Amino acid sequence: MEPSTWWGRVACSWAAAFAGLHFYWAAGGDEGLSVSAGPLAAERPLWFVVAGLWGVGGLCLLGALLAWLLARPGLRGVPALLARWLGRGVGALLLARGIGVEVLLLTDTTPLDTAVSAGQRAWTLALWNPWFIAGGLAFGLATRRSRRPAGAEPPLASRR
Repeated sequence: MEPSTWWGRVACSWAAAFAGLHFYWAAGGDEGLSVSAGPLAAERPLWFVVAGLWGVGGLCLLGALLAWLLARPGLRGVPALLARWLGRGVGALLLARGIGVEVLLLTDTTPLDTAVSAGQRAWTLALWNPWFIAGGLAFGLATRRSRRPAGAEPPLASRR
């Protein structure tokens, strides 16, 4: 695997895994949903299933496609510029979400809704926010690496 495509493949796998999890929940799977969605997991209103599970799963598949494009070393012109612009945006959004919620929960700057259980808070701090941060880093690095042609080595200064 070429070094310039590795982060794109990581981001693609990240997005595909997240899509699979949302499709599992949308199809009726329960494992892990209650610590992610709280009371909505038990109620499963139609809007939540359609937009929050199927819709987010679909967006994650689009993210996987974007990451796959970022992993292609020969992408040039307007498609390359658009893919890089979107890659930076997705990376920034995922990082902002992961870091922002982590900071809010760790500093306890906002009172928690009583519907948020201690288990939900713990899983959010330990799993979900780090997952978003990892995805943001993967998309950011995939975007950065997508500028290099296949087989291009980083400058000598950045290899130290």
